[in-house]
Amino acid sequence: MRFLFVLFFFLIGILGLSAQNEAIAQQYFEKGDFEKAIVYYQKLYDKNPNNRNYFMALVTSFQQANQLENAEKILLKKLEDKNIYPVLFVETGYNYQLMHQEKKADVYFDKAVESLDENPNFAFAVGGAFKKRSLLDYAIKTYKKGMTLNPKLNFNYDLAYIYGEKGDIENMYEMYLDLMLERENLIGNIKRNLGAFISDNAKDENNILFKKILLQRSQTNPNLLWNELLSWLFIQQQDYKSAFAQEKAIYKRSAEPSLNGLIDLTQIALENNAIEISQSILEFIISQTQDQQLLIFAKLKLIAISLKNTKEKEYNTIEQEFKTLLDTYGISPQTLEVQLEYAKFLAFNYNRSDEAIVVLKNALKLPVNKFAEAQIKMTTADVFVYDEKFNQALIYYSQVQKELKNDVLGQQARFKVAQTSFYKGDFEWAETQLKVLKSSTSQLIANDALELKLLISDNKLKDSIQTALKLYAKADLLAYQNNDEKAIALLEIILKEHKGEPIEDEALLKQAELFEKHEEYEKAAYNYQKIIEFY
Repeated sequence: MRFLFVLFFFLIGILGLSAQNEAIAQQYFEKGDFEKAIVYYQKLYDKNPNNRNYFMALVTSFQQANQLENAEKILLKKLEDKNIYPVLFVETGYNYQLMHQEKKADVYFDKAVESLDENPNFAFAVGGAFKKRSLLDYAIKTYKKGMTLNPKLNFNYDLAYIYGEKGDIENMYEMYLDLMLERENLIGNIKRNLGAFISDNAKDENNILFKKILLQRSQTNPNLLWNELLSWLFIQQQDYKSAFAQEKAIYKRSAEPSLNGLIDLTQIALENNAIEISQSILEFIISQTQDQQLLIFAKLKLIAISLKNTKEKEYNTIEQEFKTLLDTYGISPQTLEVQLEYAKFLAFNYNRSDEAIVVLKNALKLPVNKFAEAQIKMTTADVFVYDEKFNQALIYYSQVQKELKNDVLGQQARFKVAQTSFYKGDFEWAETQLKVLKSSTSQLIANDALELKLLISDNKLKDSIQTALKLYAKADLLAYQNNDEKAIALLEIILKEHKGEPIEDEALLKQAELFEKHEEYEKAAYNYQKIIEFY
């Protein structure tokens, strides 16, 4: 029994020492100190000659330390084993390539490819080894031979990627398209890979070639996949009109027609300010569906588009469109988004916040879930902020924050609490809330929180009475209230009276954004240039 205890602790000590040596070797390897890595990997390999990881790390360390003869020596010794792992042929050939002995290198590369005659499944490891060493022609040869010897093997994804690396774009396109037909689950990954070769320039050679191949396939082997990819290509090129034509063709030819592609295209076109084509798509959707929710969505989007291009004197028409929508589909949970947008319109555009609050209070009486209720409360609080009724706004934001503290909406409510406190000049409380939000699960909220926190902390220390910060908060509130002219004028006062203070760059940036909003691009550019020069 005593002997077994001694043996047990002896083995534990050996294993611990081995693990320690491996960690040290890896550390030297990762730092690029290959000569020291060799010392440790040599010890590890001598004790564990069957460990491939130690062997390959030792070979690579020799190569990186320019000890190519030592690498050659252990590689050739390893090739004397009975059961040779064919990747060793690739590594030996690669070592000879580093030694500028190309003929010897080719001999071993050919042996690696020949190993597939024994077992076609070696193509996985051998092809991967060639690819890793950027020996792309040999990788192609390996994968093709593997598929010839065993038709069940499929290396088309690897081959397409390699063709792309070689600049053989046509072969890459053809192979990826064939693969999309075979394996629908790869379409998303393939699109991402293709995205590296497709640009937003319709005249780019790669774009022209891809379009040509898709059109040829559409004629010789009609498939909705080609229309989908043409639509995808046109979207990359921001040619939404052509994408619309493809999406209509897909909708009309599908066995089970769906408007989802057209809805997605609408959102993309709107985000890129392609207003005219967005209207056409929405009108088409309305003409093709009887689905109430989809009709409400499309008609509400059309109102939003109209609002962007409508002068204040035409607001009566917009209000009538909202009322018609609500009269048609009723005041119910299904039309909640319409009610919220109508309230925002009344307050932020029409300056009728009292009426907006009535709309929102009626919405709160509807039988909705806690998330919908939170949206109503958030919108109500937004209107109160617009009206500068900060304490009432804070009550609603705080309720949402408490009710949905683990949800993004709850974190957004906490940010709104901080922002509202900032508007009313309570910088200490705003900063307290923002410190918590820096680690928000929503990156956008975390970024906004950090930006506002830095604005407060950078400026409150330099000015004990925080005059400039209070002026900036007022200007920010005016911008929130769509009172841009007054906001720009107040920012100008900050720039003149607080020149050289930390607030100056923030004032320049905020003013530039407002200039840009009103298409005063020269003034905006002037401000941006000043920030670049001085900050």
